[in-house]
Amino acid sequence: MTAKHADHGGPDTVPDAADEATFKPLSREEAQALMAQHPPLSPWRVVAVQAVAGVVVAALWYAVTRKGGAAWSALYGAAAVVLPGALMARGLTSRISRASPGAAVLGFMFWESLKIALAVAMLVAAAKVVPDLSWPALLVTMVVCMKVSWLALLLRRGQAKQTS
Repeated sequence: MTAKHADHGGPDTVPDAADEATFKPLSREEAQALMAQHPPLSPWRVVAVQAVAGVVVAALWYAVTRKGGAAWSALYGAAAVVLPGALMARGLTSRISRASPGAAVLGFMFWESLKIALAVAMLVAAAKVVPDLSWPALLVTMVVCMKVSWLALLLRRGQAKQTS
């Protein structure tokens, strides 16, 4: 029995000629048309959606608690996500188009590390920077801001449907 018949889908499986025949490389024009139909999501849009979400959550904290400390804590939590994200977006969009793939990966790792370091530094400084600090408001807002990236994808998808 050959490796092709002995294991269906395992690492020793030999690809069928039919599988190879179904793959068709795109021409330059087809690739450009596909990219025009599905443009990449701008990191700036993600940062903007995170900022709006942070302001909305801070307003909700103030509406529910009627405490300025909770609202300022929530705004600071949003800033601890948005500012490092904006720094990373600036770093990646400034050089990414002309970088080699290896340099792009290293650049991404550098800016991601810088983003994390800035966010951690902002959290460490929170107790001294924010009067009447509310850790629950700060942390909940941070989580919301980090998790709304999918909203930017949905907004882009909705715009694509409107233009079609």
